[in-house]
Amino acid sequence: MKTAATYYQPNMELQRRGYMQKLIGRFFGYVILITVTILITIPIVGLVLGSFKLDADLVAYPIRIFPSEWQFKNYISVFTMTPFLPVMIRTFLLAMATATTTTFVSAMVGFGFARYDVPGSKQLFTIVIALILVPGIVLLIPQFLVYARLKMTGTYWPWVFGALGGSPAYIFLFRQFFLTFPRELEEAAEVDGANAFRVFWQIFLPNAKPVIATVMFFVFLGVWGDYLTPLIYLNDKNTLLGVKMATGFKNPQNITLKTVSLAANVYYILPMVIVFFIAQRNILKGVITSGLKG
Repeated sequence: MKTAATYYQPNMELQRRGYMQKLIGRFFGYVILITVTILITIPIVGLVLGSFKLDADLVAYPIRIFPSEWQFKNYISVFTMTPFLPVMIRTFLLAMATATTTTFVSAMVGFGFARYDVPGSKQLFTIVIALILVPGIVLLIPQFLVYARLKMTGTYWPWVFGALGGSPAYIFLFRQFFLTFPRELEEAAEVDGANAFRVFWQIFLPNAKPVIATVMFFVFLGVWGDYLTPLIYLNDKNTLLGVKMATGFKNPQNITLKTVSLAANVYYILPMVIVFFIAQRNILKGVITSGLKG
């Protein structure tokens, strides 16, 4: 005759095996995360240490991990060799203006696609999806020819018009997010006499902070880290930070000072790292909550 202890022992064994499997899975998960973190951190640590070295230390053999002499003056030379701070401020303002405009326009268009089913809207949305698949490099030459004929090269108008057109990818992102809103919200507002723009501005936009943070971060990062576009459209007097960093740190013999360039790169990436760590919760939430509904 089977007793309660007979059933109890197999159950305990199954629980023990399940616990061991979870423990092993968690262990290997942590190993993978730590390994990836180390692989990502090594170049960053190398960048920071290299920014304090002499140029001779970078090519020394055997490899020197730490500087032979700590060159703190490299960080000062960044500002004395080039107008680094004015160019950084100029780039920041342009990136912020572009990010704000692109986010607002993309949110407005995404709101329209999500909440209003008018004739032709599905076909227009199909075109938006198709534009996501077009590589930006394909549009580079046609856009340059248009702006050149309009005499807008050497100015910031290409960024302005690009922002006013929104972004197909971010229109899609906002549209997916706004689809999750219940219809009762806008119906109640319309009963109170609110028009479409007021519904968008006072109800939908304030509740879209995660997506707004996500879009603004990536648009800002795109302008801040862009090298090709300012190289094509701007001249040396009004160029942006990416181009200035690549061409500005040279000695009288026209030889690039590598360690000063590394110090400039630390200044270059530090604002984006700070912004990401401040807004990372909203950024991750914006990516996760903008699902594939509809």
